[in-house]
Amino acid sequence: MCGIAAILSPGGPVDAGALRRATGALRHRGPDAERTWVSPSGRIALGHRLLVINDPEGHQPMASEDGRLHIIVNGQFYDFKRIRAELEAKGHRFRTRSDSEIALHLYEDHGADCLEHLRGQFAFVIWDEEAGTLFAARDRFGLKPLFYAEHDGALYLASEAKALFAAGVTRAWDESGVYHWLLACPDERRSLFKGIRQVPPGHMMRAGNGTVRLERYWDLPASPRRRGPVPDAVERARELTEEAIRLRMVAGVPVGCLVSGGLDSSSVLGVAATCTDGPVAAFTVGFERREFDESDGAREAAAAANADHTVVMLGDADLADHFADAVWHAETLQFNTHGAARYLLSRGVREAGYRSVLAGEGADEAFFGYEFLRAAAGASRGGLGPARILRILSGLLRSPRRHHPTLAAVSPWLARLALLLPAAPSLFTRLSGGLGLIQSVCSRDFLHGFDGYDPYRTYYRRCKAAAAISRREPARQLLYLWLHSIFANYHMAADRLDMAHGVEVRLPFLDHHLFEHLNRLPLALLTDHPREKHLLREAMRPHIPDAVYGAVKRPFMAPSAVGTDGPLHDFLQDTLRGDALKAVPFVDVAAVGGVLDGLGGVGERERGSVDSLLLMLASVAVLQERWGL
Repeated sequence: MCGIAAILSPGGPVDAGALRRATGALRHRGPDAERTWVSPSGRIALGHRLLVINDPEGHQPMASEDGRLHIIVNGQFYDFKRIRAELEAKGHRFRTRSDSEIALHLYEDHGADCLEHLRGQFAFVIWDEEAGTLFAARDRFGLKPLFYAEHDGALYLASEAKALFAAGVTRAWDESGVYHWLLACPDERRSLFKGIRQVPPGHMMRAGNGTVRLERYWDLPASPRRRGPVPDAVERARELTEEAIRLRMVAGVPVGCLVSGGLDSSSVLGVAATCTDGPVAAFTVGFERREFDESDGAREAAAAANADHTVVMLGDADLADHFADAVWHAETLQFNTHGAARYLLSRGVREAGYRSVLAGEGADEAFFGYEFLRAAAGASRGGLGPARILRILSGLLRSPRRHHPTLAAVSPWLARLALLLPAAPSLFTRLSGGLGLIQSVCSRDFLHGFDGYDPYRTYYRRCKAAAAISRREPARQLLYLWLHSIFANYHMAADRLDMAHGVEVRLPFLDHHLFEHLNRLPLALLTDHPREKHLLREAMRPHIPDAVYGAVKRPFMAPSAVGTDGPLHDFLQDTLRGDALKAVPFVDVAAVGGVLDGLGGVGERERGSVDSLLLMLASVAVLQERWGL
């Protein structure tokens, strides 16, 4: 896991100083070494920050045997020892022990088809000096970031947007990107910043001769609808899960685990414990506010795995003091204090001497653990009755505090989406319940700029055209939309929180071999049981304690800011009444002040929506202040 940056300047010599500023901005991602390279033609410069995981001498950029190709990689390729041996048998000569080098030699043999042979979480750039072309790619689920911008005739790429700013890319808000984010429909191709886009998950980029082209190389297949029993379903799920975890335990440094005490992370820890001779290091975030603390369950899971367990205890003051740093590193809006908690947990991991850990994210997507996915699966079999349709529509068409015609344009399509994808009504009512509140604090000019524009319709149609949405079962349609919006843009932004401290997090449940296998199973096998993720429970039964096996899923919750007096409340008041928010062009600061003035009267049912709104606005203020957007 590292930080990468590249500048391609077809029309003239590349600015090497701009590249050095970009790699300097990524120091936290790779504190062990920094290298840059400018091509003989002067058309491209590649930069790399190294975080040593497999090879302390694995400096990049790396060159092919003939010097024609150069590569920079951020990420990890799993099963690389087997692939390396195959490449060596074909005559390839390796200069390092780094897993990154296999991508270079695979590209020599297969070109863009090298991606079919790569298993892992990655973003990389390859420059072909002879052809004068750039090739870049991002992993299938978007676990590793890759931002790019075209600026002053040059193409800039980097692991984080802050590196592009450091290189000279204009600092400004992308109002369309912001609008999508505020309406909980972030576009995986965009960012919050004008002119800065993302290589989407499962995509590659080709650039040269003044053109930049994106192509999809992988998508979650639209599998045929299977019914009936599946022989050895539990055993096969166990085998693939164990394999995914075992491959991610291979490293040149000790690998630990993040543990919450729930089924997903306890499964990872249980299998990981079988891959080492000594105890595995386990790390848990705990909260001084007991209603949010799950560290007792994590202690039980860690004890069952004989793990060396560390709990990073946090109070509200810790979250308030580090919320701004977490937002700056994540480069996105935070809906809650999870981001600050993850940021501080990763700091604790690094302070304990670890730089690589496994985590359980992705299990709810792979094994249909979310309530809204399970409800969608049930609804697709049972149909939608008139009473249920009315409940959905009444929530979606709820009037905002300050009416604006934009909401009227959005809500009917949310209603159509709810009918097309018969998910749990709570998913859509929660979303729509917050829309009016969010729009009530946006400036009128900002909202009028999107009159007649429906981000939900646009997003659904794009996915439908690109991914044969209609051929998927309703619950799998909903999973697909989730993976390409909130999941890719918000959940996977945790990479930047972890890498803020030079900590790589490996996610075995997002191994594409495992995920594709589960995607081919009959949906009923994943959802038709009173307990969520029953298939995973049975598969992991040998590796988890009885308490975890029988436990009911509990969503991870971090302390809220609304409804309390103390550091988080004070942080919101100070931040949202300060000068930074006043400089944001799309916020009505008077309306925000009204929300702050009325916090004492916020009821229990509204508290979650108001908390999310204010923390999003605090994120906006932080980004405005830190970068002068």
